[in-house]
Amino acid sequence: MKTDEIRQRYLDFFKSKGHTVCTSDVLVPKWDPTVLFTPAGMNPFKDHFLGNVELEFTRATSSQKCLRTGDIENVGRTAYHHTFFEMLGNFSFGDYFKKDAIHWAWEFLVDKQWMGIDPERLTVTVYLDDDEASDIWHKEVGLPLDRIERLGEHDNFWPAGAPTDGPDGVCGPCSEIFFHPDDGPECEIWNLVFTQFNRSGDPPNNLSPLPSKNIDTGMGLERMAATLQGVETNFHIDSLLPIVHAAAEVCGIKYEANTDNGRRMRRITDHVRACTMAIHENVLPGKEKENYTVRRLLRRAVLQGYQIGLRDPFLAQLVPAVVDSLKVPYPELAQTVDSVQKAITNEENDFYHLIENNLRFVEQMIEDAKQSKATEIDAAEAARLFQTRGVPPELTSELAAEAELGFNWDNYQAEMARHGAASGTLVDGVMGNSGPIDEFKNKLKKTTFTGYDCTSGTATVLGIGDVETSLEEIDASNGQCVVVLSETPFYARSGGQESDFGTLTNDGVEFEVIDMEKTGDLFIHVGVVKSGKLKVGDEVTATVDPERRAAVCRAHSATHILHYALQQNLGEHATQRGSRVDDDKLRFDFANQGAIPSETLSAIETMTLEKISEGVDVKWETVSLDDAKKAGAMMLFGEKYPDPVRMVSIGGFSKELCGGTHLNNSSDVMAFEIVSESGTAAGTRRIEALTGKRAIENQQEVKAASQEVAKLLGVDASQVGSAVKGLFGEVRDLKKQAASGKANSKPNDTKLPAVNAKAGYLEIRNELFSAASLLNVPTSEISARVQSLLSEKQSLLEQIEKLAVAAELSADDLIAEGVQKGEVLVISKSLPLATPDLMRQLIDQIRKKTNPVAVFFATSPGPGKVMLIAGLSRDLVERGIKAGDWVKTVAPVVGGNGGGKPDLAQAGGKNPENIEQAIQEAVSFIESKI
Repeated sequence: MKTDEIRQRYLDFFKSKGHTVCTSDVLVPKWDPTVLFTPAGMNPFKDHFLGNVELEFTRATSSQKCLRTGDIENVGRTAYHHTFFEMLGNFSFGDYFKKDAIHWAWEFLVDKQWMGIDPERLTVTVYLDDDEASDIWHKEVGLPLDRIERLGEHDNFWPAGAPTDGPDGVCGPCSEIFFHPDDGPECEIWNLVFTQFNRSGDPPNNLSPLPSKNIDTGMGLERMAATLQGVETNFHIDSLLPIVHAAAEVCGIKYEANTDNGRRMRRITDHVRACTMAIHENVLPGKEKENYTVRRLLRRAVLQGYQIGLRDPFLAQLVPAVVDSLKVPYPELAQTVDSVQKAITNEENDFYHLIENNLRFVEQMIEDAKQSKATEIDAAEAARLFQTRGVPPELTSELAAEAELGFNWDNYQAEMARHGAASGTLVDGVMGNSGPIDEFKNKLKKTTFTGYDCTSGTATVLGIGDVETSLEEIDASNGQCVVVLSETPFYARSGGQESDFGTLTNDGVEFEVIDMEKTGDLFIHVGVVKSGKLKVGDEVTATVDPERRAAVCRAHSATHILHYALQQNLGEHATQRGSRVDDDKLRFDFANQGAIPSETLSAIETMTLEKISEGVDVKWETVSLDDAKKAGAMMLFGEKYPDPVRMVSIGGFSKELCGGTHLNNSSDVMAFEIVSESGTAAGTRRIEALTGKRAIENQQEVKAASQEVAKLLGVDASQVGSAVKGLFGEVRDLKKQAASGKANSKPNDTKLPAVNAKAGYLEIRNELFSAASLLNVPTSEISARVQSLLSEKQSLLEQIEKLAVAAELSADDLIAEGVQKGEVLVISKSLPLATPDLMRQLIDQIRKKTNPVAVFFATSPGPGKVMLIAGLSRDLVERGIKAGDWVKTVAPVVGGNGGGKPDLAQAGGKNPENIEQAIQEAVSFIESKI
């Protein structure tokens, strides 16, 4: 029997027993903070088991996508361990109990209409003290006592060991069903959990009966398929063996089950299947939480290929085989093959690069362990390698195993925890939360949401609490508290849309709502009492801040329109990866490889604005999930939708499943402005934009900034970008000229485009954005930066003009200006902004044309700077006069010092205002020497 047939028969069987068939929850249950991934079939029904929701049905069945990493080391080694798997389950919420659960399990397994397993091959276990279950199996089903084994709480109780070890909360005994093949060990194929107790405190007498008993069962689909198909391992069933063979082909080896490479092929198969499912739901490889788990699995799979000898990415080639194997239950996988492959390839490339750069460190650690006669790798060193160089423990562990060394994962995790570092461990949570919220959920079940139709209304206060406990009344002294109403118009943060704000009021009482949370079907108002005293039972008027609601709606409806424009301009792959809509501002993440070219981004913005200006109706209706699919509604992978669903339509171009609040007409968005486009992760881009009042304010700021910069530059607003680029280039060229001390070239003239008389706001804004990008400043700072550049340009021009004057000086002119002191010609002169090289050249030329001669030059190369250079002809040096003494004597006048050779010396200073005094001091010094 094929895997797809087993799954369908299971669901059909329990549907025939009055169960509601529920679709699989997503792999990452965002509503449940206690787990990273869905770990079991019962997880989506936590609130049903705890009585925290109004039950639409009391019997359910499902085939749930699950992902666990607790047994990751056993994957590929044992016959049955996986990370990703499907769990078949049937559940009762206070409806049937042990009798029906056991009888139906037996019927499904042995009846030829369903599984048709030989009953002689089946045995069961029950909890040591569960006489009721044992009697049902023996006296009613007819199973001989020698095929019913009683085991203790660590084998046949959920949670394992709960009576003695805890945790407190709902728990119960279980009964496991085993299949016995012709060869090999027995195989557990089904676990029936009878949730009938509430544990509280330490034993004995710590188990009290629940008023409502539940059934939670789990049958691993892959394990059942292996049983019915008579294969020795789950990896050889019809849905997994093709992936194993594809992996072998890609790796260039033959698959042989009982070899190291055979085990590697199975690990690759498991991990690439798990990662394909996770990445399909937008869980990309990353550094934290579920993203780290995906990265860890991918890297473990890469290591298997690396150990075979592969040095190039290969895992992405297996994605089509995974998609083909799961096409019946999950046909939507076919829509994301390309994006999944790209994400996997990017991660593979990064990991190969990491291996190449760090392999020597791991090899050295292994060598150190061998030399010290250790039997395992130093966990502290492995943790240090991860923290300092990013070397994952999987690489260390695998290479250590090849060297016949152990790797103690417990010690590694302890070292990571000791340093406060994230280890990437996946910890499955337990049912229930602390604080008053679960109490409210259990007691109150549901809040009626009225916010689609109104923004105010009257309601009754049903619950009040602080962080730790429920209360009967609160006032300002209680600080931040939570309030539950019978109904509410307040939207709670969900689906990327931020919460409504507002007030709850009655006579003399005001509670300010500063946030909203939704847990299960309950809406939680978070806030503080501003006046009066709020009590349970009070009638209040709940009023949403209408301006904030309208602003959030503008941003939300704009995201739907933007989503459409992205797909029209980039392609169907540009699907939403996440969003956040708030008070007239939005953030929209979407799938795309690489940055969006500016012209394409402008086209996206223009199309969004065009659709907004069309003024089409925004409508919503509740339809069945199938009807929504037929209507072509956009559905986001990684989101679980109820059935029926709320479908939001904008005109005839946009249909999305969405539970948020929206406008009535697209024109009510008022304005739309993209302010940035950036990358957030491999294959994911982000657009941030403004709507409504914020967009209008931003546009006014942009216009004002453009006009101010245009006025400074003496150009039209449509030429701002080109003018700033030209100014920037001019200043760059002038700096080079000033630094060279040459003034024999002119900066290139800036050629501006013709004035665009028809230039609209978008063209003007893009010119300003271009200028901001070039200058690396926000648009609000462009004017100040341009003023600074203009001042710098003017200063450089003056500097170069003086350089030009200095460059025209000749030795003959300077000799003519000299003063004869006896037989010695003395030249002491200020040469504004002449470079040191020019002054030295002039001294050399003068000494060649006349002697004896003494030359002293001074210049100021910039604010707060002075340069002095003195030169003597050889005959004066032979008389014992030294140029070094000359500058040493004069330099203090300008606040400096210096020295040099007897015939040529220089000094620096910091007081250019004293240059003339220095010139006079220089003349006095040389007169005293001659």
